[in-house]
Amino acid sequence: MLKKFVFIAALATASFITLAQTPSDIVIEKNVAMKTRDGVVLRADIYRPAGDGPFPVLLVRTPYNKDNFATFGPKAVAHGFMVVAQDVRGRYNSEGEWYPFKHETDDGYDAVEWAAALPQSNGKVGMFSGSYVGATQMLAAIGHPPHLAGICPIVTASNYHENWTYQGGAFEQWFNESWTSGLAQNTAARQHDTRNLTEATNALIGDSVLPLRQYPLFNVGTARDGAALTVELAPYFIDWLAHPAYDDYWRKWSIEENFQNIQVPALTIAAWYDIFLEGSLRNYMGMRDHAANPAARSNQRLVVAIGGHSGWGRKVGEVDFGPDAPFDENEYVLEWYDYLFLGKQNQFADAAHPVKVFTMGKNEWRSLSAWPPPEAKPTRYFLHASGNANGPAGNGLLYTEPTTMFRLERNDHFTYDPANPVPTVGGPLCCDATHLPPGPRDQKAVEARSDVLIYSTSPLEQDVNVTGPVTLELYASSTAVDTDFTAKLVDVSPDGFARNVTEGILRASYRDSNTTPTLLVPGKIYKLTIDMVATSNVFLKGHKIRLEISSSNFPRFDRNLNTGKSAAESADFVKATQTIYHDFPAHPTALILPILP
Repeated sequence: MLKKFVFIAALATASFITLAQTPSDIVIEKNVAMKTRDGVVLRADIYRPAGDGPFPVLLVRTPYNKDNFATFGPKAVAHGFMVVAQDVRGRYNSEGEWYPFKHETDDGYDAVEWAAALPQSNGKVGMFSGSYVGATQMLAAIGHPPHLAGICPIVTASNYHENWTYQGGAFEQWFNESWTSGLAQNTAARQHDTRNLTEATNALIGDSVLPLRQYPLFNVGTARDGAALTVELAPYFIDWLAHPAYDDYWRKWSIEENFQNIQVPALTIAAWYDIFLEGSLRNYMGMRDHAANPAARSNQRLVVAIGGHSGWGRKVGEVDFGPDAPFDENEYVLEWYDYLFLGKQNQFADAAHPVKVFTMGKNEWRSLSAWPPPEAKPTRYFLHASGNANGPAGNGLLYTEPTTMFRLERNDHFTYDPANPVPTVGGPLCCDATHLPPGPRDQKAVEARSDVLIYSTSPLEQDVNVTGPVTLELYASSTAVDTDFTAKLVDVSPDGFARNVTEGILRASYRDSNTTPTLLVPGKIYKLTIDMVATSNVFLKGHKIRLEISSSNFPRFDRNLNTGKSAAESADFVKATQTIYHDFPAHPTALILPILP
């Protein structure tokens, strides 16, 4: 049967489109106005079944244009839901000032209560979608609007300092610059800038600019012109640089400090190779352990797929993960609310296995009783080398048992030069795959550098299932008063393909605290803990487990200048000589992997 479109006269706050279709009718209302508590008008598109209802409401609040939910809306209506897709404050059809995170708790509360009171709503509201749209859910949930009954945050952060803007004290430069430049296109258009700024948006062109405050938002005119636009159109980017430590600027919209204020069930969807993997895992664990009531705590679910901001699909980066890898987040959202709002007994009804993860290597889905899996055994892989772990010709090794030869260790050294940083090759990146491709990629070019230390096991005699958090305990010194150390877990196949699995970074001045940085004493040995986030990866028989250590991963992270001064304010830098210690038992540097039996 052909679909019929009937146009109805526009009202003052909305234009209506009625779509008659089989098997059920749908009514679409465009640009419906909602006024916030401070008088700002936000606009939403509403998709609802044409019947009398009432219906539960699925609400999405986005800075990326509500029109992008035109496909999801009818699909959800077919399940018996109303869908409300709203542009957040200062974006697209909504009025007001755009400033990330600032208004999302109050505006989210107001939007939930407004949606609950819409005609044909049954008063039960669930939120969904990912990235910043996950932030709009989490920030609304900590305000606990009375009619919010569930959330589904997808690939999003738990702390907008530590696992959004910074990681381990280092500035997430590529994400912060590329995301900000992309968002600013709409901000400029709202100010009647008629230039095609899409063609002028490439963060790689400005990634080497120092100080970082001079980053050119768009590649138009001179670099100074681009930097002036950054101050004008994205003042929050300048604010982020001005607050490198976790302080009151970040604390006022912290999710992690407010898990106890979240009163609703949640399906958290995370992904390997996603930039917000750590935040997603922390959100799940935080709500599971600290949500406001037993019903919310017992109804937390976690799905960890593969891709996320690196791209959902069978092939992610340079690797084909098989026929089970493709992931449709919309289908999971609908299945979650089928369970939560309509009472359907699907996979989310299995409270004994609340966690479902895609395990790489074997490329299969597995159900778990908890995250991290309690049966995973933290296993130490100790470093060994005779002072020559640099590059592919080095002799760096990983052992699960220290031996007497560890007493004869010679330290490993490399020089970190901020003028020639280790380049980012794949990994958990966002938000411009055209100019800097994300995901798993061969690390041979990185490993060929003398400023990258490599430690590998012998070819494995049996499969090794690594599922859970990954950490490096590192004993190191530097000639600098501040510097960075990076760590990367790599799966090396028999043909030599070195696939990055997960990674981390630590700015040494933040080794003890994310609120109060403390400089190093040059030459002093420190024990440093590098959070390498997590994975679920079977290192197959014949493969090698490999650890890479260096001091830069650029432009994913900003370069440490080695001077104790911030790259946000300074352009001066010096080289640093880094020493890695792994003599046993004095300095037992170890990669700690969670091994499933």
